[in-house]
Amino acid sequence: MSLSVVAENASRLQLSDIRRNAIIAAIAFLTVVDLFAAQAILPSLTLAYSVTPAVMGIAVNACTLGMAAASLAIALASPRIERRLGILGSLCALVAPTLLLAFAPDIGTFAALRVAQGLCMASAFALTLAYLGENCASNVASGAFAAYIAGNVGSNLIGRIASAALVEHFGLRANFITLALLNLLGGVLVVTTIRSARLPAMTGSRTGLSGIRVNLVRGDMRAAFVIGFCILFAFIGAFTYVNFVLVRAPLALTPMSLGLVYLVFAPSLATTLAAGAVVERVGSRLALRGGIGIAAAGLPLTLAPTLPPVLAGLTLVGVGTFFAQAVASGYVGRNATEDRGAASGLYLASYFLGGLVGTAVLGIVFEQWGWGACIAGVLTALAIAAFASRNLRKSS
Repeated sequence: MSLSVVAENASRLQLSDIRRNAIIAAIAFLTVVDLFAAQAILPSLTLAYSVTPAVMGIAVNACTLGMAAASLAIALASPRIERRLGILGSLCALVAPTLLLAFAPDIGTFAALRVAQGLCMASAFALTLAYLGENCASNVASGAFAAYIAGNVGSNLIGRIASAALVEHFGLRANFITLALLNLLGGVLVVTTIRSARLPAMTGSRTGLSGIRVNLVRGDMRAAFVIGFCILFAFIGAFTYVNFVLVRAPLALTPMSLGLVYLVFAPSLATTLAAGAVVERVGSRLALRGGIGIAAAGLPLTLAPTLPPVLAGLTLVGVGTFFAQAVASGYVGRNATEDRGAASGLYLASYFLGGLVGTAVLGIVFEQWGWGACIAGVLTALAIAAFASRNLRKSS
């Protein structure tokens, strides 16, 4: 075979990998864009519903309750759910609560609709992770999982900026209508791309409960679930309540400026995509600890009274937590030897439960003792995650 043919084949393979990862990232983006977009408009929502920051923080992040519940349900029902139909149905169902948020009359209705959003988002999320674990060859699995988390990063970045701009120029209602249209676009993308992948249904005699048990008896999988809990606990704690710090003196940012702050997530797009390669080189344990260390290093900078060090600190927190999330979710997908759907569901249930607990606990801490105490709580969660990582397999 000539060198030109070899080069041509290599080029085709590379383009195929790029296309696959781009589709994976786009589906992730359109699945979870609703999750964090509302955080950039927290001060505006607090004024609109006349509640305290802690109450609004809990209402906005109430979606994590639905996400934890749905992830556990997916873990139980995984053997009976056809992946493509499950992902498609979840994204289409997500349109309804997102659209209704534009007309939510009170804080209770708003929170209930966020829970409904969470149910739909987590179902699509867990089934997609299960699909990647089941259908990606081992040599591309790490890259595929990293692409999915990179799409998550993109939703954080673009979703927050777009929400801030929409609210400032067109109001809260236009923001949620736009997000509903993006969810619908996600369903269209699934229909047009996943069909050709021949997404298989889980078959066999294993039940959902036995799938959960087989994953919980393994110490490394339990450690991964704890790590997932701590990662979102830390991420939501940092990026929910920092919004109120940024709009108060001495920083006193406008709503649009607050949205632009989330350009700090841009470097995370590149570093998260590199997670697969880093894991291949040093293993999940060291890669995870590196991500946690980067996030921890950024937190003290957010105490500064001027914007540049705060932005630098938030950049490090974003890079570190997203990188750690890519490593942890990839570890579960690669190392779950039986019923990856149950494993992904358990991981995501732990992950989103961490977000719910972080919102509630750190909201109280923030209101009672301020931003410095909130940072201490985030650092504690990261320390627990680093400690738990000792139980991960060194070479995985």
